[in-house]
Amino acid sequence: MIELRKITEENFMDAFNLKLAPGQERFVSHPIRSLAQAYVYREQCQPFGIYEGDTMVGYVMVIYDFEIPEYDIWHMMIDGSAQGRGYGGLALDQVLDYIKAKPFGNSDRVTLTCNRDNIQALNLYKSKGFKETGAVDEDEIELSLMMQ
Repeated sequence: MIELRKITEENFMDAFNLKLAPGQERFVSHPIRSLAQAYVYREQCQPFGIYEGDTMVGYVMVIYDFEIPEYDIWHMMIDGSAQGRGYGGLALDQVLDYIKAKPFGNSDRVTLTCNRDNIQALNLYKSKGFKETGAVDEDEIELSLMMQ
């Protein structure tokens, strides 16, 4: 059973210890960078550890963009040792449930970016209803979902 837990003083070091599988460093930033961003944007974001039992197996951050407005999913990653077990899809479902509660503001739009070569992640996002918007920034493509 997967559970999202807010990153706190008690568990942030677990996030620092997460590792991507070899070759995935170009797909997602390490949680250290994301947690620095979470501090800067602390009034509009929430970082989460993705847990199986008492073990953090991944990380994800939800941020609200007041200007658009929309929710963004940043830096979602599953530790290399825990990949291939369905954790990403289960965690994404819980992230979307969190966003449905509109914790930072009113919007039904959820956006994320994904490296165009990260086929496994692209397939996951598309399986959850995300669609490519056509926006591209270097190797990153934008996908968006309208929540019901």
